[in-house]
Amino acid sequence: MSVEEELEILDVVDADDLVVGSMERGEIHRKRLFHRSVHVFLIDPAGRIYLQKRSFEKQEHPGKWDSSASGHVDRGESYQEAAARELEEEIGVRASPDPVLKIRASEETGMEHSMLFRVGRRSTDPMPRPNPREILEGRFFDPGEIEQGLSSNPDAFSPSFRLLYGLYREEGD
Repeated sequence: MSVEEELEILDVVDADDLVVGSMERGEIHRKRLFHRSVHVFLIDPAGRIYLQKRSFEKQEHPGKWDSSASGHVDRGESYQEAAARELEEEIGVRASPDPVLKIRASEETGMEHSMLFRVGRRSTDPMPRPNPREILEGRFFDPGEIEQGLSSNPDAFSPSFRLLYGLYREEGD
């Protein structure tokens, strides 16, 4: 984690996702306190989901496939604002994502209450542009490819993506 990331100020929340204070990101992670994150699935007209492969510079799950965009919710920021910000920062897409589902903080989510969003990509929209500081590569996967990958090599995917994708499929897309 870079020094800038380590020093980011995030809201600390309780088990019910109510804000109880704020603290530097690095300290929150060291103390394993509850905090918030967002994940966004960018879906093209063919129903394929854009996945990113996390940079090897990432402290958590380097080199693993993950949601189209994901990240922490900054202090005072809403889940919706964070989803739109992360989408633009990580893959250069400006959009207002739609909420899909929310899960409670757990070991699997890195102690993060996580909200999943979805945004549709029209065929006329520009292609995603992965931020090379955060992402090794990115591409669209059809659901069958994702499910095959999750079945044959689940460790190639981040734990939160595995959890969220399973719940997303249960919701019926």
